Amino acid sequence: MTVGHGVAALLAAAGLLVSAVPAAQAAPAADPAASSVVPGEETATPALVTGLDEAATGTGSATDAARGHLKAKSSRYHIADADKNLVAAGTETEGGRETVRLQQKYKGVPVLGGQYVVRMDKKDGKRTVTGTSGKYFTRLKLDTVEPTVSEKTAVERAVGAVMSQLGQGPLRAPEKNSGALKKSSGQKPALTGSAEGLAVLPQGEGVLTRQITVTGVSPVDGQPVKQNVYVDAHSGFPVLQYSAIKTFGATGTGVAAGTGATAAGPEAVSTAAAQELVVKGTGKRYDGKSVELNLYRGTDGELQTIDYGFRGATTPNSGPLLATYDARGREAGTASGVWPSGIKTFRPQSTELGEEYTDSGAVDAHWGAHQVYDYYKSNFGRKGLDDNDGFINSLVGVVNGGLPFNNAFWDGQKMVYGQGGGDYRTFSADTDVVGHEMTHGVVEHSAGLVYAGQSGAMNEAIADYFGNAIDLTANHISMDDPDAALLGEDLCTTAGPRECALRDLDDGATTSKNFIGVSYRGDSGGVHLNSTIFSGALWDIRQDLDPAFADKIIYRALTGYMTPLDGFTEGRAAVLAAAEELGATKAQMKVVKRSFDAHGIVPGWEKALGVDTDTLLGKNNVSGTGIGAAGGVYVASRSNEDGSEPYSVWAGNTDGSGKPRLISGNNGNYNVYASTDGKNVAWAEFASDAVRFHVRPLKGGVDKLVGGIGANVSALKIDGDYLIYTAMDPYLHNPHVGYINIKTGDTGMVDNGQYQFATTLASVRDGKIAYAKMWPESDGYKLGVEVFDTATKKKTLMPVDKENTVGIGQTALTDDGVFWVEDSDGEDAGQAAVRRAATDGSNPAEVLPEAGPSALYAYELTASDDAVTVLSLPPATDWSNDTLPKLYQVAPDGKGAVQRVSCNRGDQVYPTADTGTRVLWIDGTTGYTNLVKRDRPAGKC
Repeated sequence: MTVGHGVAALLAAAGLLVSAVPAAQAAPAADPAASSVVPGEETATPALVTGLDEAATGTGSATDAARGHLKAKSSRYHIADADKNLVAAGTETEGGRETVRLQQKYKGVPVLGGQYVVRMDKKDGKRTVTGTSGKYFTRLKLDTVEPTVSEKTAVERAVGAVMSQLGQGPLRAPEKNSGALKKSSGQKPALTGSAEGLAVLPQGEGVLTRQITVTGVSPVDGQPVKQNVYVDAHSGFPVLQYSAIKTFGATGTGVAAGTGATAAGPEAVSTAAAQELVVKGTGKRYDGKSVELNLYRGTDGELQTIDYGFRGATTPNSGPLLATYDARGREAGTASGVWPSGIKTFRPQSTELGEEYTDSGAVDAHWGAHQVYDYYKSNFGRKGLDDNDGFINSLVGVVNGGLPFNNAFWDGQKMVYGQGGGDYRTFSADTDVVGHEMTHGVVEHSAGLVYAGQSGAMNEAIADYFGNAIDLTANHISMDDPDAALLGEDLCTTAGPRECALRDLDDGATTSKNFIGVSYRGDSGGVHLNSTIFSGALWDIRQDLDPAFADKIIYRALTGYMTPLDGFTEGRAAVLAAAEELGATKAQMKVVKRSFDAHGIVPGWEKALGVDTDTLLGKNNVSGTGIGAAGGVYVASRSNEDGSEPYSVWAGNTDGSGKPRLISGNNGNYNVYASTDGKNVAWAEFASDAVRFHVRPLKGGVDKLVGGIGANVSALKIDGDYLIYTAMDPYLHNPHVGYINIKTGDTGMVDNGQYQFATTLASVRDGKIAYAKMWPESDGYKLGVEVFDTATKKKTLMPVDKENTVGIGQTALTDDGVFWVEDSDGEDAGQAAVRRAATDGSNPAEVLPEAGPSALYAYELTASDDAVTVLSLPPATDWSNDTLPKLYQVAPDGKGAVQRVSCNRGDQVYPTADTGTRVLWIDGTTGYTNLVKRDRPAGKC
């Protein structure tokens, strides 16, 4: 099973590694110019049909005509009951062209990414079908679409899953006086979930899920959170999550034009003439240029940053409203997916907006929104982001924890711009940022490219392309300008354009040299990291063709051909088909093909990605459930080839010999978080009413149910008689480590489950449990490492500087004692030490320092008796191979060189030590979810 750019990349557990390769891939499809029908993958319905000239049946709406065509040509499309299984998802008209989008439903339930497009020409009241494209999944076969899991349980587990993903790294204490961990009836949890209904994930015969939206503020770093989570409707396991916030930069997270935002303007203008709606003002942008701004004077006499300038004199009561809101000092998390209470549009005292409005970013944001609307209207006849003149709202000046928020995002309803600070100006200061974020709104209301994996990278690429095109158009910059391809180049206070730019569309990125498979833990599966591969090809087209014609091609590909789960290969086909439809000459078609070829976006490109590791489970379709290893044996969760089957636990030999064998059986629930001590295997079974713990001997024998819990579980380990697990408090979402004595049935929690404590990142050996701990003292929360002796019930704190430590990472127990990650300097951007001590706290030692040439950005560790393996995760101000998680290995005493475990590019996550220096992990380099291993370090890379 591949977890690729199309369907399966999105349809496995949170933490999934994104695959480049579509499942069940057939022979590479020809470019659309060479063939009128491109077959679909995992479906009998074609992915792309071009060159048609067929009369549409019926005389009703465009939607009726589109469905009638699909029904009449059922031998081509294989879509049964089109009237029932395809519902209207929007129609765009441009001149005589009509583009109808149809959403697939299965037994009345929407299918994620199931969207089909019918293109028609209309003349003299008659319609002609010219082509179709998209994904309609013909293999779906669910017995029922009635959920077993309640909404309440689904919400709790979705929130728990997001918390687990956010909290994968070191345990960190909240700020003093923040109120975190204080139990009171009035306290709101950091994250909340809301049920959005049912959805079918199109894996194999289909997976029925409850769709949950989780919003709030990350308790780890204060970033805004809005996650789409899909919870299996029968077992309650969260099988997929990805961000609904589209950010400009590498960090941060992100409402849709026209949803409920009100200003004084809308009520006040119902009878006004159009010319009375617009008050002309002026202001200076950050670059010092004076620009004209459209303002509005409310019934209270105050000027407001509301732009009614696109409303016609004959239609003053309809048309777009562009409003710019003063959100200075508001936390970014309060502006993500919600409308911050009490904010107003900027209210200048004069039509000449002074320095305050320049420095705040209000002038650039308001002027920029006008330019973006004008660009789409003038060039493509598009009426705003939703093509229906819905309100366009911009919030300017948000912060993060009271500090500058150096980012911008679109969250499905509005644009939000960070205040900036230090090296950065307010993020609305560059027109390409404004164009980028607003284009996310256009993408959402057209192709709807899902913001994960390759479809997410294309979402980013198109936002970058049009963001830059709008920037050059609005600022009268030539394509020949040496900085024309840069994005964000004007955001810096001191650095020059090339040093400042966050991305360069002329960076020459290709699939063979630069594509990196990356987990949903980072960058939503590579949405920024891999975007310039695709945007670079688009930008080459713009450089080598007439820019206006190139823009029309890319816009037509987006709005007329692309669908939500498209990847790079489908993107290429869409652009080529759009170019052909718009009358590109042979020479121009050659330019378009050459541009994609130059960036390695060609059929079969995925096969060129190599590794220096041994693959134990290739093309595995889960990774977020972790892996375990001990005594020459590994255990991991796995699904069937098409990914539709709930996960079961498999075991194999870490030397690669033999075949994997099924351990858990397949009972319709999700069997996850497998662990082994070399003799037994333990795992968690997610069911609709509880999470149950199982233990089974590796050599065969009875599957023993040893306990269960109603809360969400995020980790599990076994050693000898003890099974330990990490459960999330269902209200405050604090983690707690629990234990079960398999032999005696003795159970408990190391912190007694008390709300004021947090325990996590646990390990177990010889009846002792080590874990990271957070507890309250009179002057704030403290962090440390504690060892709990299950025999004596004694707890021993390890020698950690509790006054200065700001983070504690994963623990590991070996014959040398307990190892852990410790961050004692909050100013070093995340560098952390690796320390160890005997389990009674004696003989403390530093394995790796926090500072100096051998220091790492230690994020996680695993250890055998012979080696310590550290996952290093550098801070990311941009996305590159150097900022992805990499593995390093060192001797337990810290002596000798620190060596790279593998030189693979791409994510190296979920490491687990076996015997000696052998280590296993989930690797994303090839774009697949691969379980790999190395027996010894690679050394230097």
